[in-house]
Amino acid sequence: MEFRLFGEVQLRAEGRSLDVGTPRQQAVLAALAVDAGRPVPIETLIDRVWDDDPPAEARNVLYSHLSRIRRLLKGGTARIERRSAGYVLDVDPDQVDLHRFARLVEQSKTAAITDRAAALAEALRMWRDTPLAGIPGEWVAKTRDSWQRRRLDAAARWADAELELGRSDAVLATLPDLVAENPLAEPLEALLMRALHAAGRDAEALDRYADLRRRLADELGTDPGPELRALHTALLRGELPAPVPDRTLATPAQLPPDVYGFAGRDAELRQLDALAGSGSGTMRIAAVSGTAGVGKTSLVVHWAHRLRDQFPNGQLYVNLRGFDPTGSPVTPAEAMRTFLDAFEVPLQRIPTGFEAQVGLYRSLLADRRVLVVLDNARDVEQVRSLLPGAPGCLVVVTSRTLLSGLVAVGARPVTVDLLDAGEARELLVGRLGADRVAAEPWAAGEIVDLCARLPLALAVVAARAATYPTFALAELARELRETRGGLDEFSGADPATDPRAVFSWSYQQLTEAAARLFRLLGLHSGPDLGTRAAASLTGLPAATARRLLTELAQAHLVAEHSPGRYACHDLLRAYASELDLALDTDADRRAATRRMLRHYVHSADNADRLLDPRRDAPPTLTAVPSDVDPERVPDLVGALAWFNAEHRVLVTAVHQDIEFDAEVWELAWTMRRFLAHQGHWHDEVDVLTVALAAAERLGDPVRQAYAHCYLGCTYVWFEQHDDADRELRRALELYRDSGDTPGQAHVRYYLAWMLERQGRNVEALAHAEQALELYGFAGHSAGEAKSLNAVGWFHSMLGDHRAAIGYCEKALDLQTRLGDEVAAGSTWHSIGYAHDRLGDHTRAIACYRAALNLYHQSGYRFGEALALRSLGESYRDTDDAEAARVAWQQAIEIYDQLGHPDADDTRAKLRNLNPTTQ
Repeated sequence: MEFRLFGEVQLRAEGRSLDVGTPRQQAVLAALAVDAGRPVPIETLIDRVWDDDPPAEARNVLYSHLSRIRRLLKGGTARIERRSAGYVLDVDPDQVDLHRFARLVEQSKTAAITDRAAALAEALRMWRDTPLAGIPGEWVAKTRDSWQRRRLDAAARWADAELELGRSDAVLATLPDLVAENPLAEPLEALLMRALHAAGRDAEALDRYADLRRRLADELGTDPGPELRALHTALLRGELPAPVPDRTLATPAQLPPDVYGFAGRDAELRQLDALAGSGSGTMRIAAVSGTAGVGKTSLVVHWAHRLRDQFPNGQLYVNLRGFDPTGSPVTPAEAMRTFLDAFEVPLQRIPTGFEAQVGLYRSLLADRRVLVVLDNARDVEQVRSLLPGAPGCLVVVTSRTLLSGLVAVGARPVTVDLLDAGEARELLVGRLGADRVAAEPWAAGEIVDLCARLPLALAVVAARAATYPTFALAELARELRETRGGLDEFSGADPATDPRAVFSWSYQQLTEAAARLFRLLGLHSGPDLGTRAAASLTGLPAATARRLLTELAQAHLVAEHSPGRYACHDLLRAYASELDLALDTDADRRAATRRMLRHYVHSADNADRLLDPRRDAPPTLTAVPSDVDPERVPDLVGALAWFNAEHRVLVTAVHQDIEFDAEVWELAWTMRRFLAHQGHWHDEVDVLTVALAAAERLGDPVRQAYAHCYLGCTYVWFEQHDDADRELRRALELYRDSGDTPGQAHVRYYLAWMLERQGRNVEALAHAEQALELYGFAGHSAGEAKSLNAVGWFHSMLGDHRAAIGYCEKALDLQTRLGDEVAAGSTWHSIGYAHDRLGDHTRAIACYRAALNLYHQSGYRFGEALALRSLGESYRDTDDAEAARVAWQQAIEIYDQLGHPDADDTRAKLRNLNPTTQ
């Protein structure tokens, strides 16, 4: 049961909101809850509910309200008692949000800096809205004002801790909204100005001071206080410490390879050079526009490679696929996550909300020189949030449209037209050689005309000519001329010519099998595919598919951008899709799509089995057709490599028509573990949401329960505990109705984890005990073992360390028999923790070393770091400073490799151990 006083008064039980009655009855409940565990005299209750104007029958009315609240609480973990000193709401204070808030704030006052920031952040996340919203009265107003002040104080202390830890980006992502709610709160404004300075944004900090000074003068007739004035003076004089760049960030280098045989575009290159060399104090943007296939990407990529040294802090690139023939452009949120990943921002530092991610991204780039290439944008809205806003950065956006909205705010337009005749000839010379072009100048000129001077079309023809060096160009021109017509022209192409004729001509030169493969590429989810996926798409052996892909690559209808992986220009994919619709039957298309999906389902299943050899048995998967060739990776390293290569393909592939619901759900099941373990939680929400809809259409409650369960787990990572609780409770209900005991146990185990993340260890223990009972009833040995460990861990969290050791040793015996090394490592760590708290550091060290060895053998790097960190603490407590230093240094190295924020806290421990350690 949970009492919520931040926002409207709410009472939640088993994940559901109960009806707490009228505002007056809510006031009675609130009057007791703010003093939970302490008696409140009846006269005080009357004063709190009615102020100075109680009705004549106030006591009787109050008794009626109390009686109804008692009925509401019946059967729960809280109750109202009458004592000599008054009425008491007998409940664990942690079940009341404002008391939990107060405990965390108080706890932060004596905590180390990292723990202080974490505790305050957790407290602030509880704040839903104005306390006791909707309840009138003087006592309510005073209570509300008091808690508002406590919230602002907690926010200021949190921001100060984050700045001390060097995490200005977190402050800039969070504080502006709070300042907007409290525009005259000078301490918050000072912290925001300090964060802006730390991010290298002094001009914005000075602007904020000027705005605040105007507001204070207009509303209060006063000036900023001495702290703000001193900060402002220090900013003006440059007396504050210089911002320290975050040296933990990677330097991205995402540009595609430079263009082979690039020709012409001298004027456009000069325009881009001029923009790069401009000394403007604002961010520089180029809006490069032109028709499909005209060479915008080639121009920008070639130019970017020439100037990459001018951007030492990195080059970002994303193909936004704004005109993708599948209709699935990259969303700004997906592009943003790609950019944050490119800087290797630790997952725990990435905010949940998109706007906060934008703030973090802009903070990262504020004092950096970064080139940002946003390729193939559909419109301004797709790129607006991806603009960094920093004067040291340069942004190049390509699009088939003019993007006049960008031009209106200062972007320099660069229009890419068809090549002129000389540039087109130069392209042919670069691909075919000067002698061959000079030998047949008229034929070369006709090829240029028939290709409408479109670079993509010229590249395709040049590839054909290069493949057959003995063919006369005149003969190639004749064949090209005869294949014109029959298809609609490309959007924006010259109506006097038909560049699709070039593709038609190249397509007709393919063998029948290669032509079929090309058509089926229009069905693939993209953005690229491997050889075995192509084999499954066509139902052919892998060796045959490899030969056909080579044929397509030689014809420039696909590009092998990395060994064994092939991509297709969106125009060519659109052309392939149109050919498929024109030449293949609906049954052929459905069969190819089903083969593709089953290829990915069974390939992902093979890889997922290696991520966790002791995973639960998978659901009965749709059969592998004889003409589908799944990937078979040899080991854990290969499994991770395969998942990383196919990540975007898999996430896109789940979006299919409803006739493929079974395959879609299975694909979500097989990739979920990878997405969760690698921290791709946004993708996990997307995939599981699609899987849930598919399971609902299939009418399968167990598959629905699975999707709800792991949606809940994902929300726990986001610390969206209300959403997590809702999803997990729904999963529990579905598993219970289906009689699925292991499923119920899974949910109870994850509920315990969710509650631990909220510091609610008493409730967490209850759920872990229920999970243990359910796993035992189901004969699920691995689950029983991990639940025994969980029960032991929560006993230790609650101070009963000897009981914890008993449970954990039972878990360890079972895990040893099962050969579950990772789970055994976790249990050894729990036993070590309990011995450590009992003062037996020698035995704790032995346990931590056992955990470390098992984690190392299993390749579980985070577990290794956790064990090393605990080892260091035990060594410190036994006055073995050198051993502690070695353990912590090794832990820091692993945390840094993983990009985990615990590296900072471990460094702090190391500095406290040896102040000279850097």
